[in-house]
Amino acid sequence: MTRRKWLEAMDKIAYPVIKALSEEKLHQELPTDFHPDRKSYGMLEAFGRTMTGIAPWLELDSISESSERKMQKRYRQMVLLCLDKATNPYSKDYMNFTDPGQPLVDAAFLAHSIIRAPKQIGDALPKYVRENIILALKSTRRTMPPNMNWNLFSAMVEGALYVLGEKEYDLLRVIYAIRLLDDWYVGDGVYGDGPVFHWDYYNSFVIQPMAIDLLNLFYHQSKELENYREKMLPRFIRYAAIQERMIGPDGTYPVIGRSSTYRFGAFQALAQSALQHALPATVTPAQVRCGLTAIMEKGMQAPGTFDEKGWLLPGVYGHQPALAESYIGIGSLYLCSAVFLPLGLSEEDAFWNDQDEEWSSKKIWQGKEGAIDQSI
Repeated sequence: MTRRKWLEAMDKIAYPVIKALSEEKLHQELPTDFHPDRKSYGMLEAFGRTMTGIAPWLELDSISESSERKMQKRYRQMVLLCLDKATNPYSKDYMNFTDPGQPLVDAAFLAHSIIRAPKQIGDALPKYVRENIILALKSTRRTMPPNMNWNLFSAMVEGALYVLGEKEYDLLRVIYAIRLLDDWYVGDGVYGDGPVFHWDYYNSFVIQPMAIDLLNLFYHQSKELENYREKMLPRFIRYAAIQERMIGPDGTYPVIGRSSTYRFGAFQALAQSALQHALPATVTPAQVRCGLTAIMEKGMQAPGTFDEKGWLLPGVYGHQPALAESYIGIGSLYLCSAVFLPLGLSEEDAFWNDQDEEWSSKKIWQGKEGAIDQSI
């Protein structure tokens, strides 16, 4: 039943975006009254961020349960339509890939979805849609990334170009981003977002999930990237251990740093660690499933999480617009979809099949035994 709950939660969040865009209606249906100066970026934000979370599920080929299989088939069909509408210059929902700055960010999230679903997104594309996507992604190269996580956005675009079969991808952008990230490592599984460390969830929103997927994609092309992969994977696993321990007994977690209104997207790194069977030895898949379920249920039960038409509203627990920075629009909020990565695991996987198990903080705060936490 837990998988069914996750599917229902994913559908509730993703469906308004994917359905509207597949019908070329996202430009008129996506709310833009919150921080209206961000309107020109909203569609790509909503689409790219939704896609990065649902891509592994779209890629999954081993669904036996009939209703889920039908749901997946419908989404696969809609997503191919969406990719056409988003990148066709004659579409009413043609998205802004060309402005300097913000479009690079959300092109990178869309690119991440292509890397996460190379068959069901990349290989399934009609030739003209593939060509339009390649042109759209290349147009973001005009943005010079600031000295922070944005270098990974540029690298992720190159990763998607490679997956799409574009010969003119730039591996140097990938190597440069990874070199910088290694320089910013502060210890115990955590990187700075640039040379100065900030307490926030950007190690999970962006940094570690993108870095690991880029290293997995390109390590065979570069001995340097292969060496970085050997160094950075244990850090990623350690960060997953930290994330699991940050889930409170009641499904709450510390609200620290900027972009808190991305809600449970803050746990993308833990979700990806589960998806890739890269959990710490002291953390079981069932612990992660139960902990992430508690976070989702806590957040989605709050009145004001959605408006009357089903669109997300800014907040962590319900409607809390004062928590949203000036760069956040309604489309930005859809990074919460990143928590759904484990839906890319088969229903027979231990993540879905093992008996429920309390996560670390829930055990400890009931007086039960727990594993000792160890730094690296």
